[in-house]
Amino acid sequence: MNPIEHGEVFVLDDGTETDQDLGHYERFLGESLNKNSIATQGSIYLSVIQRERNLEYDGECVDVVTYITEEIIKRIKDAGRAGNADVVVIEIGGTTGEYQNIMFLEANRLMKLKNPHDVLHAHITYLPIPASIGEMKSKPAQMSVRDLNAMGIQPDILLARSERPLDQQRIKKLSITTGLESEDIISAPDVDSIYKVPLGFDKQNLAQRLLDKLGLKRKNEDLKEWKEFVEKIDSAKEVMKIAIVGKYFSTGAFTLADSYISVIEAVKHAAWSQGLKPEITWLDSGKVLDNVEILRNFQGIIVPGGFGSRDIDGKIEAIKYARERKIPYFGLCYGMQLAVVEYARNVLELPGAHTTEIDPATKYPVIHIMPDQEKRLLKREYGATMRLGAWDCKLKEGTHVYELYKDFTLSASRFPLVSERHRHRFEFNNDFLDPFMKKGLTISGTSPDGKLVEIIELKDHPFFVGTQFHPELKSRPLMPHPLFMGFIKAASKI
Repeated sequence: MNPIEHGEVFVLDDGTETDQDLGHYERFLGESLNKNSIATQGSIYLSVIQRERNLEYDGECVDVVTYITEEIIKRIKDAGRAGNADVVVIEIGGTTGEYQNIMFLEANRLMKLKNPHDVLHAHITYLPIPASIGEMKSKPAQMSVRDLNAMGIQPDILLARSERPLDQQRIKKLSITTGLESEDIISAPDVDSIYKVPLGFDKQNLAQRLLDKLGLKRKNEDLKEWKEFVEKIDSAKEVMKIAIVGKYFSTGAFTLADSYISVIEAVKHAAWSQGLKPEITWLDSGKVLDNVEILRNFQGIIVPGGFGSRDIDGKIEAIKYARERKIPYFGLCYGMQLAVVEYARNVLELPGAHTTEIDPATKYPVIHIMPDQEKRLLKREYGATMRLGAWDCKLKEGTHVYELYKDFTLSASRFPLVSERHRHRFEFNNDFLDPFMKKGLTISGTSPDGKLVEIIELKDHPFFVGTQFHPELKSRPLMPHPLFMGFIKAASKI
């Protein structure tokens, strides 16, 4: 997926590549999801075609309306069984009436028809406030529900998105035009933090309305921990200036932060937990190359994951600046690999040292392709073939990283092994291991067999850490990632 078009590619423990939505779900649920939690239109059609080719339909004529909708319903039920779930929440992306959604909506209609007391529909709609008028308009929401009715679906709950909370006049009008009780029309106004959304819904008794309609009892009576977390967000006053140097920010005249949304949220989790207010600036690496001094006012610098050669020199300059100026640096995946390249060029004095991803003919290939990945690329096997998902990393005792992870409760039972998520084809070239270590680079984490370098760090630096994995994918609001915690703590002292 193109990050500029789709936002971040979020990787699950089992290696499934998804979009950023699954990241939001994991952060809010505090759970790790799996392949059963996503069903794309393409995968559904492919499954039906494969089963038809395998004669699993006993030679029957396979049509779209019957068999595609049945496959969608099967996926939903499978997800519930796999997760031993009381409730399965299904999001149908896009808007009512979109051609791509027809089969998903039809599957939902059929489920409701067959199980009216076990299925309900929560419809998210939008009430604009045109600037030239200044009045909230409910007509788009009315028409959206009407379109849904035309497909045979009557919403049970209406979530009304808008810039401001709905007033009683709008709620009354929507109740009359949609046939919903006023208590089932939930105001969802803009908030300054997405993490305040659950509290706004709870004040309007949304959870209880949903459970009552499904005939279920509430297990958790309050949101105490979540409220305390939100209070930390509001009480944070000391500003923490962090720069994220990447290349997937610019899309025309706009900035797309969604390309690195998990990194951004991980920074926020760690900063808020320490009473700090993060001020994150997205810097295009091409602009950094033109003027590296734009980094001088930041307390911490992050170079996130990525691919390709475009504006790579700007990232390397940012890394050099952070290393030499003793500014806390955190390199994620590609950011680790480029830190190795920078160190090789400027400390080991290996001119032209590079990753073979960018320069296959480099004299000093300090980063090279993994052997199994090379075989796959020769066969043109590109899709879902990278080193994906959760892999163990063994930490080295006495390192900064070891100390940061030590109190991380999720890993305590297996320590010093930690499980982190990956998405890469290239790795540290062990042929250069000795020269790097002699020049002060510490290998603070490897694969359990010691063959793959997972984490690097510098000891004579406030915080200079690079990870081959993506720690941001496991950060949670109520449990920030230990490496981001260490990064923020170091940056707060600058």
